Amino acid sequence: MEKRKLGNTDIHISEIAFGAWAIGGWMWGGADARDAVKAIETATDNGMTTIDTASVYGFGLSEELVGKAIKGKRDKVEVLTKFGMSWSGKEGEYFFDTKDNSGNSISIYKHSSKNKVISNCEASLKRMKTDYIDLFQIHWPDATTPVSETMEALELLIAQGKIRAGGVCNYPAGLLAEACETFPVASEQVPYSMVRRDIEAEILPYSISKNISILAYSPLQRGLLTGKIKPGHKFNDGDTRPSTPYYKEPNLSNILGLLEKLKPVAEAHNSTLSQLVLNWTILQPGITCALAGARNPEQVLENLGASKFRLKEEEIKLINKYISELSIDTKI
Repeated sequence: MEKRKLGNTDIHISEIAFGAWAIGGWMWGGADARDAVKAIETATDNGMTTIDTASVYGFGLSEELVGKAIKGKRDKVEVLTKFGMSWSGKEGEYFFDTKDNSGNSISIYKHSSKNKVISNCEASLKRMKTDYIDLFQIHWPDATTPVSETMEALELLIAQGKIRAGGVCNYPAGLLAEACETFPVASEQVPYSMVRRDIEAEILPYSISKNISILAYSPLQRGLLTGKIKPGHKFNDGDTRPSTPYYKEPNLSNILGLLEKLKPVAEAHNSTLSQLVLNWTILQPGITCALAGARNPEQVLENLGASKFRLKEEEIKLINKYISELSIDTKI
């Protein structure tokens, strides 16, 4: 698998990364821990050496599973995690209420003060049993903390050798530019898929101009673009996907219609729809890496197949034409 330079750093990451949100179970209807560890091991053993997780995924569980999977091969992988989400206490900016993996009601707050960033880093290092984090990213903007204060904390952690680089997630273009005034932001992690391309308006052009890597999350739109989810699909308890606009009608049927148009292109490369979608994603201007989630080795192996071919220019143009004809209402 091709490895690509992360922003202006000396770090290189795989063009498709293992997205570790789902293995935490939270918002995905649970997950099997043994399958999760095997999935990460399968990824790293086959060239998908970059793992992206977050402290809030499973409320520490995802990071713990990552730690188990990378034991003995820390120097062969790139570990990306996120900070700034608190599920105990009420400091920072209230985000939303949810339930943990045991069904207990909790409130999530966004909190990224300097002290909180440092303590978050220490907790992540401990959970993953590692001495350093390759990329430490603020998960969501926190309106109660100056951007400069958060960025100064990242600068301090780099000086201490606890992280190699710092990045942001879900920042609008203006906030990203403000962060860059204080700190050399290596990357921005944002949602991006065939059916969600809003970053192309402002965030992507700015990032390209500043050589900031874009890490695209949910490129498969939380599984919808795999083509495996049909109307009437039964989701596990706690799975939040049915409540998102893309899973509601008429969006669901419209997206499934797009996938039908894409099938001949996938078949021409002897690939699955998932592989086609991921391949398209990593070939888009400014996209350094696509995060592909998996909960078992079989899903990882399918994701790995996305890097074994390259769509032709005329195929990308045809796909973009189909996408431009798609109707999506995100307000439903």
